[in-house]
Amino acid sequence: MASEYLKWKYRDVKPEEKRELTPREKRANWWHYHKWHVGIGVILALSVGSICWSALGIGKVKPDYQVAYVGSYELPEDTVAALETGLASLGEDANGDGTVTVVLHQYASASAEGDSEAAMVAYAASTTLMADLTDCDSYFFLLEDPDTFQKNYQVLRRLDGTLPTDLDLDYDTCYVPWTDCPALATLELGSYSENVLGEEVSGDSQELLAGLKVARRGFWTDRTSDHVEACDALWTSMLKGAKK
Repeated sequence: MASEYLKWKYRDVKPEEKRELTPREKRANWWHYHKWHVGIGVILALSVGSICWSALGIGKVKPDYQVAYVGSYELPEDTVAALETGLASLGEDANGDGTVTVVLHQYASASAEGDSEAAMVAYAASTTLMADLTDCDSYFFLLEDPDTFQKNYQVLRRLDGTLPTDLDLDYDTCYVPWTDCPALATLELGSYSENVLGEEVSGDSQELLAGLKVARRGFWTDRTSDHVEACDALWTSMLKGAKK
């Protein structure tokens, strides 16, 4: 109970009246405290939707072959289209629909420090990559850093066809440089052009791919990629004459 002295001392002090926030201020206040929850929710919703969409095959052309590119930044659209066409020329109509279709999935992991939007995009890419690996969608891999990829996921087969164990650290036996594969390095892929931060950037697609490594999926259970026999045959064509 407050003393009479304190009551007297502060007799002229009026309690601060609580100001009612405007609707705009309420919305800004709510967003300030909940933006990360919303961002994470959106990512999870998109990831679940992507997985369901992929599982149902809605609105998708069924590919004969699927390739996963894992690197820092997405490859230009021109390069991707040319690469899909080039690889299709080495393959066969595995699903019997009358065309040879190759689909390249891009999983770009780069994010700018402190950039929440870029970080969420990178997280989404990691999530969809895990879905790809779990479902055995992609048989072929184009990798910027194959050692780290194999260390993290342990899904690649050795070049001699055998399956490494979790304790194997000889990751370089699981991939071959793009430039060491004549069948790939001589594909006519043309040039690319894209807009980067308002500037037009162009270059040669083969030169862009020269730093990547080529690998294929290993299977430790009965679950495999679609058309695995045709994929094995395309792999052989891709590595024909390669330095191993």
